[in-house]
Amino acid sequence: MNTVDAVTKAEIDMVHAALMNKYGQLYADIWKVGVNLSLRIGDLLRLKYADLNIPERTLSLTEAKTSKPKTIRLNAAAIAVITRRRQEYPTDTWLFQVNCNRAKGKAISRVSVSRVFKETGDMLGLTINTHSMRKSRGMAMYRDGVKVETIARVLNYSNTSSTLRYLGITNQDVLQTYDDYEL
Repeated sequence: MNTVDAVTKAEIDMVHAALMNKYGQLYADIWKVGVNLSLRIGDLLRLKYADLNIPERTLSLTEAKTSKPKTIRLNAAAIAVITRRRQEYPTDTWLFQVNCNRAKGKAISRVSVSRVFKETGDMLGLTINTHSMRKSRGMAMYRDGVKVETIARVLNYSNTSSTLRYLGITNQDVLQTYDDYEL
């Protein structure tokens, strides 16, 4: 399996801008909402407006991969995108719905999003794909000092060892702390 990088906060903005410039609002919106909700791509692309409780700022769903329930607080960045999309496409069912004739009325495909994200990463010299949104949010929290236990709960992992592995914290990182923290 190919691994992807978590990108920094600055790179998150850079990817968003590149998506907007080259591929348009839909792909930029998927990226923006994706990094803010930290959902797996399948769950993100399955979101319907009916799933979103904007007044209470919540989203409750059952993850497709794990069948675990998850409740998410919708932050201001996600709400701004969702609200704008709803105003622009008031008859859409899906948050990320295709409006071209060939696939009109369907949620955008994972394959399409994967292709665009990979091409954008290649253009920017980053190794990214659809999972980079989720991984980047986890890494941003980790770099900002959020406890691993909290990150595990955000990502809906049952233990911290999975979270550490996911974040790429290696044995070498642990050994390095002995040199970095001479007291």
